[in-house]
Amino acid sequence: MKLSRQFTVFGSAIFCVVIFSLYLMLDRGQLDHPKDLKREGTFSKGQLSILQEKIDHLERLLAENNEIISNIRDSVINLSESVKDNRGNLEAINFSKGSFPEFHVLPPLVIPIELEDCHFASKRHAHGSDVQMLDVYDILPFDNPDGGVWKQGFDITYDEHEWDSEPLQVFVVPHSHNDPGWLKTFDDYYRDQTQHILNNMVIKLQEDERRRFIWSEISYFSKWWDSIDSQKRDAVKRLIEVGQFEIVTGGWVMTDEASAHYFAMIDQLLEGHQWLEKNLGVTPRSSWSVDPFGHSSTMPYLLKQSGFGDMLIQRIHYSIKKHFATQKTLEFFWRQSWGRCFSLFITTFTKGNFLVT
Repeated sequence: MKLSRQFTVFGSAIFCVVIFSLYLMLDRGQLDHPKDLKREGTFSKGQLSILQEKIDHLERLLAENNEIISNIRDSVINLSESVKDNRGNLEAINFSKGSFPEFHVLPPLVIPIELEDCHFASKRHAHGSDVQMLDVYDILPFDNPDGGVWKQGFDITYDEHEWDSEPLQVFVVPHSHNDPGWLKTFDDYYRDQTQHILNNMVIKLQEDERRRFIWSEISYFSKWWDSIDSQKRDAVKRLIEVGQFEIVTGGWVMTDEASAHYFAMIDQLLEGHQWLEKNLGVTPRSSWSVDPFGHSSTMPYLLKQSGFGDMLIQRIHYSIKKHFATQKTLEFFWRQSWGRCFSLFITTFTKGNFLVT
């Protein structure tokens, strides 16, 4: 405020000097040019008006500047008081060599392993032999000899008297694997093949109650479901209730297990299961994995944590498949090799028996 008064006094002095100078100029003008008195007087009044506006503007700027300085002063005072209050804390932090303030880091999010899984992993089970795959890899040549009827299968022979005492049980599971993307686009596959497969499924299953069919890719099934009428939808629900039609795995796709991130594997499973729960009230409990490019131990672990009880795999090396067949270990419990505790999983068919083809 003191500064403002000084500027006001200084401005007033300037104003007086200017007025006096103008008066002298006006007086001289009257003596030198009496005919132009009216014109000179008008000009002097205009100059005074402009000067007055400038002085007023200067006073406004000084007032605004005063207000800004006052705000800065208050902020500095508040900051100083805050620093004094926290000086003890600041002095407690020693940034010298080897001494830094402690930062608290949140622990990573982990999926807990159930205790029963750990107990299970430490036991041997009568349902299957204890197979260590690293040992199997060491003894197999991984060659590809001519397998007869099927290039890399088996030379299929049998003794006609071998089954006289006990009949051979063969489980046939009608299914259709539909890739959402391969040689055609998703829509091309649906238009040319998938919709016809599902339409025929409804017709043929109703013709014979002994017939069964399974489906896994919900991306296709949801597109087909949106296109059919209520009568066909009711027929599908009845077939599910009586057990003729079953949804297996129920993921949006049959996920890749070779290079996919586990988050994507979980996300597509959630997508399919949410659709099934909303539209059919179905929760799959068996998994069907016949066409991924190899099988990861992550997938059975995720499925078990999701409530699945069994799964079927198909794409393993022919040498391993033949080895399992000769050792009668095609049905087994799958345990992961990481950590102290191991999660297990049954790799089997829906009803407990299967033949890998």
